[in-house]
Amino acid sequence: MQVLVTFRHMDATPALRLYAETKVQRVHKLMRRPIEAHVILEVNKRQHIAEITLSGEHLHVTAKEATADLYSAIDLAMTKIERQVQKHVKKRLAHRHDLPPPVAPVAAKRRAAKPAIKREQVVVDPMTVAEAVKRLGRDGMEFVLFQNEATDALSVLYRCKNGSFGLLEPEVA
Repeated sequence: MQVLVTFRHMDATPALRLYAETKVQRVHKLMRRPIEAHVILEVNKRQHIAEITLSGEHLHVTAKEATADLYSAIDLAMTKIERQVQKHVKKRLAHRHDLPPPVAPVAAKRRAAKPAIKREQVVVDPMTVAEAVKRLGRDGMEFVLFQNEATDALSVLYRCKNGSFGLLEPEVA
C-alpha cells in the first residue's frame, strides 16, 4: 500500500506522518489488492483539517474532518473511510453469485453445533408410586425412573412447575 502524506500551511513532523501512515495502513486489512492513499494535513487558524483519499480496486473514497486537534481529525476521517470501505466490501461480496450471502458468525456456529447429549447409567428399583413420591420429595430431584410394582413396567414420576407430580407410564401401541 502506497501512502502519500502532504502538509499544507504547517511544518512536516515525522510523528504526524508516522501516525497518519499507520492509521491508513489499517484499511489495507479490509482490501485484497494494493491501494493508494493520499493524506492531506492542513492548518487554518485554529482549525486542523485532515483529508484522506483512497483509490484502487474499483474504489474511490474520500473523507474530510476538521477539529481542534490534528490527531483527532485523522482518527475521525479514518473512521469515515473504514465505514465506506466496509460497505464497499460487503456490497461486492453480496453481488458474487458463486458464494452464498455472508452469514453472521454466531448464527453459523449455532447451526454447526450439535446438541450435547449426556448419557448416564441408572439403577431402576422396583417400587410403588407412593414410594417414588417419597423418594422424589426426599432427594429433591426433578424426576425418578422406577419399575412400577403394580404394572411391572418402567415409569417416570416428575415434579411439575406448580408443585404437583406427573406420572409417565408406557402404553403399547
